[in-house]
Amino acid sequence: MKNLPRLALAPVFAAACVAAFATGAQAQGQAPLKVGLMLPATGTYAALGDMIEKGFKLYVQEQGGKLAGREIQYFKVDDESDPSKATDNVNKLIKRDNVDVLVGTVHSGVALAMAKAAKESNTLLIVPNAGADAITGPMCGANILRSSFSNWQPGYSTGVVAAQKGYKRAMTITWNYAAGQETVKGFAEAFEKGGGKVVKDLTLPFPNVEFQALLTEIAAQKPDVVFAFFAGGGAVKFVKDYDAAGLKKSIPLFGSGFLTDGTLQAQGPSAQGLFTTLHYADSLDIPKNNAFRKSFALAYKQNADVYAVQGYDAAQILGAGLAAVKGDFAKRDAMLAAMRKATVDSPRGKFTLSAAGNPVQDMYLREAKGENNEYRAVAVKALADPARGCKL
Repeated sequence: MKNLPRLALAPVFAAACVAAFATGAQAQGQAPLKVGLMLPATGTYAALGDMIEKGFKLYVQEQGGKLAGREIQYFKVDDESDPSKATDNVNKLIKRDNVDVLVGTVHSGVALAMAKAAKESNTLLIVPNAGADAITGPMCGANILRSSFSNWQPGYSTGVVAAQKGYKRAMTITWNYAAGQETVKGFAEAFEKGGGKVVKDLTLPFPNVEFQALLTEIAAQKPDVVFAFFAGGGAVKFVKDYDAAGLKKSIPLFGSGFLTDGTLQAQGPSAQGLFTTLHYADSLDIPKNNAFRKSFALAYKQNADVYAVQGYDAAQILGAGLAAVKGDFAKRDAMLAAMRKATVDSPRGKFTLSAAGNPVQDMYLREAKGENNEYRAVAVKALADPARGCKL
């Protein structure tokens, strides 16, 4: 080499520099990891999508803005909470933006379309809210995980509590869509197993909030208890209307936790004293939750809720997988295996993932007090979704 002319050495030197740079880049996690956030930015669920995004980004910020050395680049699409637009919307992220990871969404109907697209394209999908049972049931896949719950879980755990309280006749009320139907089925399964009977299921189209005719029917039937599934703006109006109709004083109202999560301030006095079950309680007194709520409040000048927790844990699950492969996303099989084996140190309490990719988690009985859903008891310990129809 020492006898080569200087110009001949230039390509050799350049090639060596390129190789060194490539090695350095690889050590630093290569190109940014593309994360596609498909969440509601408008409509009934806009506030929920905002909290999920804030929770996800908070965890990334706590890790210095990177996960396992990889910079995170965000791409966003408003899912519009519209299943008819879901396939086109998710393909903006998959085909246009070529994201590595999809995170979404709130509406179960939209999430089902996301799961189908994720399976067809083999894109990693982490679901930070939508509880559609099929996602970790018949549509389950090695590349699909959930950081939230199945619709069955809060419905089932509320049914357990209602039966334990000695109620015998129940009515249910919800929107006529997947989340409502599946949550109500979970409630009925546990309530009837505990000796009760659901005498009538009431539904109305999503996102209709004209409840008066159905409230009149509840008043006429006089059940021992009513179980409701609503969320967001619809939950606010339902709880207020239930109280205004005089039913709160005469017929106990129980709900999936989403009835009062993120809605208590708007519901005001009408929500006070309502019992719900969910995988999170604002006043859960464990170190992780206390630290999380403080960090969230400092970052965003507002209190965290279950949606923020689910977004935070979606980032934790992704981080666990990336850490196992030292940020090398190309080692997807090893990364996915690590994600499924992870024990997530969540603000809700530690949880693991089932073989189908759904959290196995404690479900809490909460009571609405002030602007918090306060912890009262563990309704069901380490409740695992049955994952009916899942074949991996």
